[in-house]
Amino acid sequence: MAVGWAGAQPTQAAEIKVLSANGMREVMEDLGPKFERATGHKLAITYANLGAIVKRVQGGETADVVITPRQGIDGFVKDGKADAGNVTALARTGTGVVVRKGAPKPDISSPEALKRTLLAAKSINYADPALGGAPSIHFAKVLDRLGIANEMKPKTIYAKNTADTGVQIANSKAEIGVGQLQQLMSVAGIEIVGLLPGDLQDTIVFTAAIMAGAKDAEASKALVNFLRTPEAAAVIKAKGMEPGTP
Repeated sequence: MAVGWAGAQPTQAAEIKVLSANGMREVMEDLGPKFERATGHKLAITYANLGAIVKRVQGGETADVVITPRQGIDGFVKDGKADAGNVTALARTGTGVVVRKGAPKPDISSPEALKRTLLAAKSINYADPALGGAPSIHFAKVLDRLGIANEMKPKTIYAKNTADTGVQIANSKAEIGVGQLQQLMSVAGIEIVGLLPGDLQDTIVFTAAIMAGAKDAEASKALVNFLRTPEAAAVIKAKGMEPGTP
């Protein structure tokens, strides 16, 4: 279905280099070709987790648009690599808990219930925090906050990313998986138990920044505006997230 976007056609097509968080991959793979057809611009998108993107930008790699969880963009603004006026929230998601399809769903209705469930589990799986993904870094802090980090270490199986967590849970490699909700929703063979309860939840706001060194600021702005259209919002919702606030 074509996206009915009324954006102006460019006088000259540009190639827009985008560094995007893995959590926005399905959204960008859906909307990217529609943007290209609507504008004539071309997208060159590289996907990575938050930590990897921050390292690449800090290491001198250039991009026109960067899409990461908000904390990454805030760092770029602080470092002068992006202007606060060129920052736009795109989508919101949370950290969820999953089990293999057909398995009993454990109680995670409160922080204390989650603690009991994790201690009773034979194994858990989430992405290795050392790889720099925002949800896994947050969940490691949750285990610390619950006071069970040491108890969980012997039964923790680390994954490469959230999608890998879903696959490992589906294949019975671990009993309970934790990761970014919308990435888990796309994995077959698992069931969503729910979001982390109460104030243990950390809402991730995927945010776009037009970088200070963008080669074509107008084309970059057109992309960000496109990702804020009602049509884009419908895709974001279909992928398990909520559109970002202004």
